[in-house]
Amino acid sequence: MNTNSNLYTIVYSTILVVVVAGVLAFVSMALKPKQQENIALEKMQNILNAAALGEDAAQLKSNKAAYIKGLYAEHITNSYILNIEGKVIDGEAFDVDLKAQYNIMKAIGNAKDDATAQALKSKLQLPVFVCTIDSMDLNIFPCYGAGLWGPIWGYLSVEDDFATLHGAIFDHKSETPGLGAEIAKPKFYSQFAGKKLEKEGKFHSIDIVKGGGQVENSNGVDAVSGATITSRSLQETMAAWFAEYMPYINLKREAVEAENSPCCCGSDTTGVCTNSCQAETSHATSSPIK
Repeated sequence: MNTNSNLYTIVYSTILVVVVAGVLAFVSMALKPKQQENIALEKMQNILNAAALGEDAAQLKSNKAAYIKGLYAEHITNSYILNIEGKVIDGEAFDVDLKAQYNIMKAIGNAKDDATAQALKSKLQLPVFVCTIDSMDLNIFPCYGAGLWGPIWGYLSVEDDFATLHGAIFDHKSETPGLGAEIAKPKFYSQFAGKKLEKEGKFHSIDIVKGGGQVENSNGVDAVSGATITSRSLQETMAAWFAEYMPYINLKREAVEAENSPCCCGSDTTGVCTNSCQAETSHATSSPIK
């Protein structure tokens, strides 16, 4: 074949493209299991970090994976998926695609009629992870939304009073280094520990505003300086996800209030409790709606 002909050039280019594509496809398939393992490991670490666990894993090298898996198995004692009514449905919480749920939430907000909105709501899957530290059970809730340049996401751990944050962690795909990207730094997310999910006596997500981290503001944290849009987007993202979890959170808060009430199962005309309901409320605070 004439190596200077157009036919030769076409044949040569075609063979080269096919060979390179085949090699790349083979490499991608070979590396996929390892990539999936790394993604799962990072997710485990984020869930643990939200509960202030496993923060020393970054210092490990050879046994980092085993360390994270061990902590996860020890402390994540339960997990389940909730529907829009706060009831447990079938499925593995760890496998829920947060981006897909975020897209459903957006579609619900844009629905043109109630029937469409209800149909979309029936598809929503809300994962919850229960983390046990000593005698305290933390409920860990995810969030996922849009930042300035790309998606932002995170996990928030709520103490068993369902009114206090134990911790939080956030990450992003493409926020500006030194500005919006600061949401993934301990200096920012460490502010959330101990903050109250209440405002004026009602459940309220965390406010992220300039000067919000003052001691007297139990519900606010400082926004990232120079990253107003990212800070506001994260605030809206958390609020949107907490809104979807409210049926579950309300049930839990009611159970806590009932357990703390001296007459949670009723009283006679003299104000004396007629019976004890400690066992009932204890069950209610440890189990989701089924």
